Amino acid sequence: MALGFGAAIDDWVRKTDARMLAVARESTQRLVSLCQSRIPIDTGYARASIQGSLSSMPPIDPSSRGRKDQAYAEPQEVFTVIASAQLGDIIYVGWTASYVGFLENGHSKQAPAGFVRVSVLEWPKIVSQVVAEAKSR
Repeated sequence: MALGFGAAIDDWVRKTDARMLAVARESTQRLVSLCQSRIPIDTGYARASIQGSLSSMPPIDPSSRGRKDQAYAEPQEVFTVIASAQLGDIIYVGWTASYVGFLENGHSKQAPAGFVRVSVLEWPKIVSQVVAEAKSR
């Protein structure tokens, strides 16, 4: 009987870990998508400069600028990084365009968009939504 109980506990822990990981990944993807949707668009380069890593924050590249005569697609690699994360991993997401700090914080000719800091405030709501969706399945 004890082996059956132990196996049941092991199974419950595996399922719980899998659910927590799914919630963490989905919540992070939604937060990143929200940030992306709030970046002001001129050329689309700032959005296209997004990068993700499990080892360190992607640095801003001082020489990285977009061109008005070029179209930029949003890369999907950041979502691959998120999908590869395990419980306990730190997921680093950053934008490398040279002017992304000005978009976030503003400057003398532009009000701050605050696309990251405004979005991060919604983290608890995002997680709650993802948890509720997971429970309904």
